[in-house]
Amino acid sequence: MTLGILGGGQLGYMLALAGYPLGLHFRFLDPSPEAPVGRIAQRVTAEYTDHAALEKFSNGLELVTYEFENVPVEAAKFLAQRVPVYPPPAALEAAQDRLAEKTLFRNLGISTTDFLPVVKPGDFDAAIKQLGHVAKAKSELPNVALILERFVPFTRELSVLAARSRNGETAFYPLVENHHLGGILRLSLAPAPSLDPPVQRAAEGVARRVLEALQYVGVLAIEFFQHEGRLLANEMAPRVHNSGHWTIEGAVTSQFENHLRAVLGLPLGSTAAAGDCAMINLIGDLPEPAEVLAVPDTHLHLYGKVPRPGRKLGHVTLSAASPERLALRLSELPAFFHRPDFCLHPVLAHSASPRA
Repeated sequence: MTLGILGGGQLGYMLALAGYPLGLHFRFLDPSPEAPVGRIAQRVTAEYTDHAALEKFSNGLELVTYEFENVPVEAAKFLAQRVPVYPPPAALEAAQDRLAEKTLFRNLGISTTDFLPVVKPGDFDAAIKQLGHVAKAKSELPNVALILERFVPFTRELSVLAARSRNGETAFYPLVENHHLGGILRLSLAPAPSLDPPVQRAAEGVARRVLEALQYVGVLAIEFFQHEGRLLANEMAPRVHNSGHWTIEGAVTSQFENHLRAVLGLPLGSTAAAGDCAMINLIGDLPEPAEVLAVPDTHLHLYGKVPRPGRKLGHVTLSAASPERLALRLSELPAFFHRPDFCLHPVLAHSASPRA
């Protein structure tokens, strides 16, 4: 059985690694001749808009999925006329348009920050009057359709990973706390520290509404702002997600295996966390592997990419039996990880503070 995957980056790479023990084969399509999956699977190098290449790519496939949400919707729809495509192209279409995404949330009764569309010049002034002042923005924005969102002074960002199978079975992973710098995810903690059960249930309720509304199949990630104890849905990603990399070693069933189970209609695996976990992205440069692996309960994943500033080159996961033990493991990482851009300071500072 061969599955097709649009996109040949690290997420596709990890999907294939999760699928080989299940006896699956994979064929990838990616415009880059350097896409990492070329080392482990058949790769078609072509543009997503090349209909002849898509036609050839689809021959003999059981189904097609994708590993990132910037695949052209038109390509997904073209393939869907020839082979099942999961998640459905409608989910891809909603996730690629910020206004459509927010409108979907609002139509489903899901709380978001206040927002208004800005389609023509006069809309901008009206939106600012309603949502608040935006310094300098009017003169700097491009002449395209936009969305204006009210600023949210959130406490933290959380994300939930949900899976829905072709037969309608659903499963949810524990909420994850995410730390960003420069617009890039640097650190995820799972389960999110100080997580109240009602917050987890609220996140699952939101995800369930989206899954059912879109008749979704596969893994879906939804990111939230936690503000005054409430969850505000910010955005969704119709694919396996960076904030779920901890599940490879830290959950009974990884997000990658559950995505494959879902699209194939197989029973979903347990999403329970096997302790407290952290995932650290490696951005731009790499540590010495021996120094990383010298820390107990630590796993190193390298993507085989050429280093350059801002590029995701790999990640590290750590797991432990308690938050305190996890903080200890983080403190034992080599000096490479104790730079400000790894965002470890708040975690280590919290673990060192007196407890009530």
